[in-house]
Amino acid sequence: MTGNAWEISVCRDGDDFGRLAGEWTELHRRCPTATPFQSHSWLHSWWTSYGSPGRLRVVLVRRAGRLVAAAPLRLVPGPVPLFTHLGGEITDFSDVLVDGDPHAASGPAAEAMGALTAALHRLARTAVIDLREVRDGAAAQRVYADWPGPRHRMDDSVCMELPALPIDGLVARLPSARAQRARSKLRRLDRLGIEERAVPAAEVPEALRGLLRLHQRQWADRGVNPEHLTPRFQEHLQRAVGAMVASGDAMVTEFRLDGDLVAADLTLLSPLLSGGYLYGADPRLRSSKADVATLLLRNGARESSAAGRGTLSLLRGREPYKSHWRPEPAVSARLLLSTRRTAPGLLLRAGCAEARHRAADALRDRDWVRRLRRLGG
Repeated sequence: MTGNAWEISVCRDGDDFGRLAGEWTELHRRCPTATPFQSHSWLHSWWTSYGSPGRLRVVLVRRAGRLVAAAPLRLVPGPVPLFTHLGGEITDFSDVLVDGDPHAASGPAAEAMGALTAALHRLARTAVIDLREVRDGAAAQRVYADWPGPRHRMDDSVCMELPALPIDGLVARLPSARAQRARSKLRRLDRLGIEERAVPAAEVPEALRGLLRLHQRQWADRGVNPEHLTPRFQEHLQRAVGAMVASGDAMVTEFRLDGDLVAADLTLLSPLLSGGYLYGADPRLRSSKADVATLLLRNGARESSAAGRGTLSLLRGREPYKSHWRPEPAVSARLLLSTRRTAPGLLLRAGCAEARHRAADALRDRDWVRRLRRLGG
């Protein structure tokens, strides 16, 4: 549809989405709230590995021929049809893109957000829009705020975040006893002489194979995420991350001890944040009394602070090793949007999600009771 120099379209073909790489990347660079998970390299690679033909729905807003807003969505059929974000469960943050500040009260960015919201409202006549893992301050939050129809918001995953400080600054935030232990771990790493190397883009595919081998060994007896062992996940990472390293949207680091690869880390980058996405570590590091979490955090803190990023994100999950560094929890949102026609589907979807949350909370409560009983509490 066109009017007043606006052009709104929906891309439904994966090859056509691939050809959007240049202008999508420019828009991604101009959106201050974008994360690495909204890069074209990540999204198109994910679609290539995980997408189902006929279900792509990428909303594009152009003004005078220039791409000024976009929403990367896909159709999920079912009793309650959904439009949800590209990237699926292996993507930590979802969002839409806009040229400029999405929360501006007026001006070109506000107009682009209005056009995108109107386009999404038209799309929602046939299915509920279900946006998962939306960060506080994301552009999708503006869509939700301005939505002209039924809507529902609930909590999604918890991410743990640290300020983008050098490792000495992160240690200084700790209580004295914990800070002393952290410094001891850092000295131990220095004595071991572990060497770090940033992997160039041309070597990323081989480096990721090594990372995934270490990741599998590291979690062999503790329940590795089965998706991380699949060929499609490896193919997605190799395809996406090679391009992202070349464009500065990712960094792969290898750690060697006496010439042997003992750890590897994949960190995703944007002006807003850096996030440790996946790592692998040789179990023999534990026998050397090397603290892997400290090794990775020092590397990530060095990069994020030197680049002037605002946040060092530990991404989703409340794993115990993260809490040692006193991160702040950041709760992502799940945003459900519909029209009056599709409102019953929104209510059903929201009710099912809330029931799952209550069931999960009850399981966690029972787990804590069992732990207390074992401790004699």
